[in-house]
Order: sequence, then structure tokens, then C-alpha cells
Amino acid sequence: MRVTPTAIADVLVIEPRVFSDERGFFFESFNERAFAVATAMTPRFVQDNHSRSVRNTVRGLHYQIQQPQGKLVRAVAGEIFDVVVDIRRSSPTFGQWVGVHLSAENKKMIWIPPGLAHGFSVLSDYADFLYKTTDYWAPQHERTLLWNDPDLAIAWPLAGEPILAVKDRAGKRLSEAEVFD
Repeated sequence: MRVTPTAIADVLVIEPRVFSDERGFFFESFNERAFAVATAMTPRFVQDNHSRSVRNTVRGLHYQIQQPQGKLVRAVAGEIFDVVVDIRRSSPTFGQWVGVHLSAENKKMIWIPPGLAHGFSVLSDYADFLYKTTDYWAPQHERTLLWNDPDLAIAWPLAGEPILAVKDRAGKRLSEAEVFD
């Protein structure tokens, strides 16, 4: 696997080693030993999630203020634009974001450590999105940053108005949100 750091410390783009031939392809989507060697981390994953969304959907930007989740995310069908926002006040990149195209075709994954907000937009007709988490979903601790906060100025590649959940429309601007120290 190849690991590429991003502009936000500890957010990593992971490209698995893919074996292709006339039958198709094979790759290990997660191998604890290989992940530890490549990243010097051994997260304990406790929950796997799968979502399907249609074109122009924006999900996020979500985080849990208590029981923060580390996430290993990837698209297994379609294409998304994945966004991570640093909401650790003590971080030199506080308030900054990174975006990466993830698709079934490129097979890239992103490691998102606990303490960051996460979201994505769907670029294809639909996308299936899988993510492993290091803590359980705790709806009472879930928070949402406003997806279009002008202070963040995320360059979402959207074709018109996005499809949003009620909680995503009601997200808070970073300046008003609960964040990590």
C-alpha cells in the first residue's frame, strides 16, 4: 500500500496494491499489519457503515464531540469528493480542509483521525460509500458543521443545489460550533 500525507496532519490518502488480470482485480481493503507498518498506527475498528447516495448529495460535515471516531473511508461504487475539516483548536491547520476524489475506479481510501469533521458529495449517478469507525455512533454527541460555511470556503464540485438532510442544512458555522481543544 502507498500512503500519502495531506495538508492536515494525520489525514492520509491510502492506495492499496491492486492485482489485476483478465478476470478482474483483487486487493486487500484492510490489513491491520500492513496498515500498522505503513502508518505506525493500529486503530481498533468497532463498526462498519455503508451508505448509498445519489448525484449531488452532500453528507456532512459530521463529527462526534464525545466518543470521536477515527474513520477509514472509501467509495466502492461511483465517485465522491471527500472532505475533511480540522476542528482541533490547538492544531496549526485548525479551520482548514482537504478534499480528495475517491472512486470505485481509483480505489483510494482516506484515514481520518478522531477530532476532525467529515463529509462528501456524490459526483456520479450514485455512490456506495463504506467506512470503518474506531468508536460507535453516538447520536447524542453528533455535531454538524455547515457544509457551505463561507469561512471554510470548501470548493464542492456541485452541479446546482445539493441534496441535503435536515441536520446538514442546520449545521453550525465553525465560529459557532463545538470543537476539540
